[in-house]
Amino acid sequence: MVVPENRLFQPIQRMLIGFCIVLGVQWAVSPISAAANLEAIQARGHLIVAVREGWRPLSYRTQAGELVGLEVDIARQLAEEVLGDPDAVVFQVVSNLERIPTVLEGQADLAIAGLTITPERMRLVSFSLPYYLDGAGFLVRSRNAQFTRLQDLQHQRIGLLQGSSLVPTVRHVLPQAELVPLVSYQDGFSQLSQGQVDAFAGDVTVLVGWQQEHSGYALLPTLASAEPLAIALPKGTQFNDLRTLVNDTLTTWHESGWLEERATYWGLP
Repeated sequence: MVVPENRLFQPIQRMLIGFCIVLGVQWAVSPISAAANLEAIQARGHLIVAVREGWRPLSYRTQAGELVGLEVDIARQLAEEVLGDPDAVVFQVVSNLERIPTVLEGQADLAIAGLTITPERMRLVSFSLPYYLDGAGFLVRSRNAQFTRLQDLQHQRIGLLQGSSLVPTVRHVLPQAELVPLVSYQDGFSQLSQGQVDAFAGDVTVLVGWQQEHSGYALLPTLASAEPLAIALPKGTQFNDLRTLVNDTLTTWHESGWLEERATYWGLP
């Protein structure tokens, strides 16, 4: 689904610039890490990237077992930039809990794995410029034609994860909605499909994957929050060259429109 530029992309561009300014002072912090620097990566001849395998459309396996998605595309293009070969990348599949430790322990050169920038994570790793702006989206059943705008969900039942950081956000934008706490994303999809909730609120990257895998669902064209996704890299001055290369490359991709084109290709708003 492509959201009109004046509805979403212009605010995203402003937010990305703001996040970059705020985070700029963090990239130079230097604790110890066992990870490889740029020179060691080039001598080795391949890039090691931590990714997930079940997060369509960011990174997932096809029926043939091939890893694909926006984050896989980014990893391959970085390998092209660093080593001159998009196939010079080894993917290390990790769980959500393993994403940061894998970088900290030097098991991967960087992680491109749906990581949002948070103060807690910034104490452990460095973050690149954002490559995509995730956020709180709302999925509804297509047959509920009366739900086309966010405000249409006032007075309706909204499912969301129990204890989720989205709870205060959804309460703020939909103060008259009934919030239904659910134990998992799978529970949310089940409740939505059975009509026990009128909409499910969650990360738009997750909801897009649901929409792609199952017919009969629609994503509303308004996000209730914005969370930048970025590449996690090790801290330390010895990694300055790698961080600079990654950030310069992301800047070029934003300016050329390559990142936005790939996001659209994978169905992301």
